Amino acid sequence: MPTNASRVLLTGATGFVGSALLPLLLADGWRVRATSRRPQEGEAPEGLEWVRCDVDDRGSVRAALTGCTSAYYLIHSMSDGDDYDVRERKAARAFAEIAEEVGVSRIVYLGGVQPTHDASKHLRSRAETGRALASTSVPVVELRAAMIVGPGSASWHITRDLALRLPAMVLPKWLESRSEPVADVDVFAALLDALRRENVAGVYGIPGPDALSARAMLMKVAALRGSQPLTLDIPLLSPRLSSGWIQLITRADPHLARELVEGLRADLLNHEPDYFATMGHSPLPFAEAAALALEREPGSSSRVARFVERVVRMISVEADA
Repeated sequence: MPTNASRVLLTGATGFVGSALLPLLLADGWRVRATSRRPQEGEAPEGLEWVRCDVDDRGSVRAALTGCTSAYYLIHSMSDGDDYDVRERKAARAFAEIAEEVGVSRIVYLGGVQPTHDASKHLRSRAETGRALASTSVPVVELRAAMIVGPGSASWHITRDLALRLPAMVLPKWLESRSEPVADVDVFAALLDALRRENVAGVYGIPGPDALSARAMLMKVAALRGSQPLTLDIPLLSPRLSSGWIQLITRADPHLARELVEGLRADLLNHEPDYFATMGHSPLPFAEAAALALEREPGSSSRVARFVERVVRMISVEADA
């Protein structure tokens, strides 16, 4: 639980996960030192401090971590060139070493589910980053998620756009691979819990309750908007060609689209201890998670406020159970 002396470092605070987690941490009573390469300007609310931090600059990492009791590591460089995996691993190791030197007591890291074989470069990098963070004596809680369902998630945006923009779809073989998509509200609940609870260091999965193929997800999202696209199975369409198709329909970053498609060559099912089970928490089914995400499209401040209240209330109830 947060105390007056508890300051948490939130790296990647302007990204999808970090920007949503920030108001939740403040609402939960934490003092937050939020970082980005270009910190936010203007007056910050009580309990929030913005600092510049580039994980490739050890000096800025040290300055950011000094005085913090815990840290979230939400750094990901997938769209920053072909050698992103080497740079991610190096940055994570340096972050862990500096955290150990300045006395940080916990690192919470959001990673990715690993297939049983033939992992893509993107997914291998996610696991290697976790191992680099755990290479010192600082306890690390690594939470591995498949697709996160919610506004801001690149994989969710691709799924949503394909489902809602196409009256007909070609469905390559890789769309039959299964995963366990998880609602963003459940991910944020787990991230908050991992900061609050003692003796939870280790690698955990945070799977949604439904194991679905990408094809099934597309059909379910389309159904939420009252459509039923025509489909055509094409078993020979490669992930590389598919990423070009995705970019055309969704305007996704081409490198990002290719990496995400490569990750779907095999099932992405959780094989780690289920963190939600340790919380006594039941994550939302995919249909409910998708409906909630569609309801929370950008443009409604009242919905954002209700979202913050919902997650913090969820965590508080489970902590008291």
